[in-house]
Amino acid sequence: MGIYLDNAATSFPKPKEVATAVYDFMVNNGTSSGRGSYKKAMQSDYIVYECRKLIGKLFNFDNPKKVVFTSNVTDSLNIAMRGILKENDHVITSSLEHNAVWRCLKTLERDINIKIDTVECSKDGITNQQDIKKYIKKDTALIVFTQASNVLGTIQPIREIGAIAREHNIPFLVDSAQSAGAMKIDVKEDNIDILAFTGHKSLLGPMGTGGLIINTDIDIKPLKAGGTGGDSAYEYQPDYYPNHLETGTSNVSGIAGLREAIKFLNKEGIENIHNKEKELTKYALEKLETVKDIEIYGPKDCEKMLSVISFNIKDKRPEDVGSILDQKYDIMLRAGLHCAPTAHSVIGTKERGTLRIGLGYFNKKEDIDKLVEALNNL
Repeated sequence: MGIYLDNAATSFPKPKEVATAVYDFMVNNGTSSGRGSYKKAMQSDYIVYECRKLIGKLFNFDNPKKVVFTSNVTDSLNIAMRGILKENDHVITSSLEHNAVWRCLKTLERDINIKIDTVECSKDGITNQQDIKKYIKKDTALIVFTQASNVLGTIQPIREIGAIAREHNIPFLVDSAQSAGAMKIDVKEDNIDILAFTGHKSLLGPMGTGGLIINTDIDIKPLKAGGTGGDSAYEYQPDYYPNHLETGTSNVSGIAGLREAIKFLNKEGIENIHNKEKELTKYALEKLETVKDIEIYGPKDCEKMLSVISFNIKDKRPEDVGSILDQKYDIMLRAGLHCAPTAHSVIGTKERGTLRIGLGYFNKKEDIDKLVEALNNL
């Protein structure tokens, strides 16, 4: 089936249990959650509730009602940012954000005149948390940071940033698109007020799943209003969770798959997964250094990054290299800006882009060997 090295975009393959759960629900149940009192609808309710509990436990959060399901992390981030930020508010963010954060902030800057400050980082994507303090103002309404860059893999000092946010009573929103499932996340110890996650990357679940952990009492204005299955006579969106931010028919088949994915992660162990991917990253960095005319970006230290590696080959367009790897060697990785132009500005590749390796739990060292061999034969 070829060599898949694009796990930073979406993980593949998924555990078999995930696909089985999605299929089983669609074939043998297929009912809406929260919309009926008959047996199959109650089974749907339980699937959704149990998944909320499992996700909460994974992130050391003990209130399932404030585990809110969305369609993906972009949806989650938009709900949080648009629900918190008001006209003329000030927000602090990193220099490495994905467009899921950056485009939303720039749109709010245009539409409601919010002010944005980006915290500088090194060329390796390392942020000094103390730099955040100089940007804090009286009207700072939110700090939003990616936990790990989707271009460089660099892990950000989330716990320390969260402590600074708490000290100044500023809500702290974390984008865990690259980190959830790939490393331990503890919303309490890490001082995270709102955690945005997606199901289809390192959580190993289906596309179309994601959510928010609401570890705060701050008011988040709903982005949407509609049916919730309860209090139907009330004309406004309910003020209690999860209905406050969830509306419409839930993706129960996807949630059924995500539930099994979380069970798989628990069985394998997040620490074991992290250590395996860290070992693969270290091996890949060492092997890639043997490729002629290669330039590797980021910290090049598996202790400071997750399993995302960006690189270029001298005098070759990343798109051309990616096409050759696909067509000739059946090796799949991503070329371009990876929806994160600000991160590419940091490393000076905004005009060119890079090739990106996204290693996952099911990759092997042999995959890296074949990639390096192919690169040396370009």
